[in-house]
Amino acid sequence: MSTKRWLLSALLLALTALPAAAQDGKGDVIYVPTPQVAVNEMLRMAKISASDYLIDLGSGDGRIVITAVTQFGARGLGVDLDTYLLKQARDTAKRLGVADRAQFIEQNLFETDLSGATVISTYLLPEMNEKLRPKLLQLRPGTRIVAHDYSMGEWFPDEQQTLLVPEKTVGDSGKSYVFYWMVPAKIAGRWESLVFAGGRGVIFEFDFDQSFQKVSGDLKADGKPARLPLFNVRGDQVSFEVEVPQGSGVVKHRFQGTVRQDTIEGTVTIAGAPKPLPWTARLKERGQMRISALDVSGDGR
Repeated sequence: MSTKRWLLSALLLALTALPAAAQDGKGDVIYVPTPQVAVNEMLRMAKISASDYLIDLGSGDGRIVITAVTQFGARGLGVDLDTYLLKQARDTAKRLGVADRAQFIEQNLFETDLSGATVISTYLLPEMNEKLRPKLLQLRPGTRIVAHDYSMGEWFPDEQQTLLVPEKTVGDSGKSYVFYWMVPAKIAGRWESLVFAGGRGVIFEFDFDQSFQKVSGDLKADGKPARLPLFNVRGDQVSFEVEVPQGSGVVKHRFQGTVRQDTIEGTVTIAGAPKPLPWTARLKERGQMRISALDVSGDGR
């Protein structure tokens, strides 16, 4: 039997062997474990790897952290207030020989420092997810978030899956919902760039209006309005195509770049041009990301 298969068998045995009391927890909140099939899908959607550091908020018996560590070589931290479940998680990690990489702490999840995480996982009620949302949006762009059963309100997921789980009796019986987001860079505001093409420079003025990862807004090329389509920010990456007025027609420009605080650096591909051209946009006036009734003014970090 391969080492990986042995670890999976040992993990499943360790988790299913927990006493019944652990399934109910010993704190004020009834503990409901995430089905293992949902754990696997959450980690798949997050593209977890050995380079990742996962923080599981409301970690219960530790199965998400322990799976990430034993099956993918990641490091992980579980956060919970239930001392009984925390002991179960630590005991399982120790029994599987991964206690150095799978750690568990007693702490209020709203007070936990999440800044070092590359992946966040949750199985929290909707009102808790929405309360947590502003904190998540302040994380480094590109941080991945996965949640079981409950989404983040107006922050629509980048991806979601429905799983058939016959043994699941809590919530929507027989089904699990898995949601995935990537924290977007904050680009709301006014940006300017100068693109040299055909022996002349063209000034582009972008006025981005951002709601979570979705961006719309206005564009002017040398003072002439051009249509800016709706596009999504994926982590620190932007990509969109515009039609720029030229003579009696329009020319397609495809912008792609990486957000680095007050600059966006990348390329612009102009229809008919032999190759992409360098593109740098500079922030002139910071705007605010719209989060329904709340606003997060970002610093782009």
